[in-house]
Amino acid sequence: MRRIRAAAVGAVTLSLVLTAAACGGGTSGAGGSNEQPKTLTYWASNQGASLEADKKVLQPELDKFEKRTGIKVKLEVVPWGDLLNRILTATTSGQGPDVLNIGNTWSASLQASGALLPWDEKNFDAIGGKDRFVDSALGSTGAEGQDPAAVPLYSMAYALYYNKKMFADAGVKQPPTTWDELVETGKKLSKDGKWALGAEGSNLSNNIHQVFVLGKQHGADFFTADGKPDFTSDGAVAAVKQYVDLMAKDKIIAPGNAEYAQNQSLSDFAKNKTAMVLWQTASATFTSQGMDESEWGVVPAPVQSDKPGQGTGVNSMVAGINMAVFGNTKNLDGAKDFVKFMTSDKEQIVLNKAYGSIPPVKAAQEDGAFGTFALSPLREALATSAAALPQVPEESQFETVVGTAVKELFADAAAGRPVTTDSVKAKLEKAQQQMPKK
Repeated sequence: MRRIRAAAVGAVTLSLVLTAAACGGGTSGAGGSNEQPKTLTYWASNQGASLEADKKVLQPELDKFEKRTGIKVKLEVVPWGDLLNRILTATTSGQGPDVLNIGNTWSASLQASGALLPWDEKNFDAIGGKDRFVDSALGSTGAEGQDPAAVPLYSMAYALYYNKKMFADAGVKQPPTTWDELVETGKKLSKDGKWALGAEGSNLSNNIHQVFVLGKQHGADFFTADGKPDFTSDGAVAAVKQYVDLMAKDKIIAPGNAEYAQNQSLSDFAKNKTAMVLWQTASATFTSQGMDESEWGVVPAPVQSDKPGQGTGVNSMVAGINMAVFGNTKNLDGAKDFVKFMTSDKEQIVLNKAYGSIPPVKAAQEDGAFGTFALSPLREALATSAAALPQVPEESQFETVVGTAVKELFADAAAGRPVTTDSVKAKLEKAQQQMPKK
């Protein structure tokens, strides 16, 4: 199950952490050190249907690494709701892992903390070279003009998944390609206690992903060219209102989705309660919930008009997981060896196949396992119509404050309170006021 990243801390806490002198990495007594050069600690993000499912995927690979190198990797799979907060605490306490996964949208924020190893040319050469990775994945590894803060591990993109049975029952023959078509189709599907589209209204990062893409389609970026917050532009307001209106005005999202934050919309889809979801690489989740591949389809996420592309044709953010090393690890060579192993062509095929994601390593991506009907629209999006979230130090605060504003607007919609252009703008103005001043 693809756990969409949750911004787990408030903007004030994050701002304090990111301006502190960071020292993290190398858990005392647990990680690798000069005295224990054959041990590493690794915080893996929860990519599968459960923490236990991740352990079943990862442990055989870690055993393989130990057999090859003699280095034992102590694994902890961390839920997405806890991961960012755990990382931020580690940057100040020093009680962190040697190697860890991070959401790629956090790269610039964590880079600004100074806690992560910069991946300069020498470090990239140690894992086979920077040119092994696809450009779209490298674009979400840190601020422009700086050495990346992390290395791409798993790549994902958004697509529109549709339940074939629910479409057939409603007499809908084709999945929508534009938002107008989605609303029109959605009204045919939303009846008899069933709903057209699933959402995770209390998941801050999911909210951000959706309104970021809609913002691009309305010509808004949420940050100015010099990195200042710009949450109240006409395009940003229109994007947030359009997304929330799917519940508030169009009534194709169930009011109860305002409280969803743990992938419940995928469960509803698998149980024939919701006909469509916008999601990152959801196929493994559907399989784990008993759906056969013949029961669902997947197409590019909607645009306002015409076809997906760049500019106003963007229909996905560049989603993915990066692998980082705490800069003060006492087992730097071992940490880099582990990153090299996890991003090797062979391991990239094994891991991304297990999770239903796409390898950010060029050679691995050419494997036939990633040319399936389930992944083709996502690969196409990453290649042609996806955009990276702003690679600025304040990106994580942006996820928190704007994601919360959207969450509150969904709560208004669920309660029957009006969602107007003015109320959306007021929420976004409040969010912008919570951002650090430049």
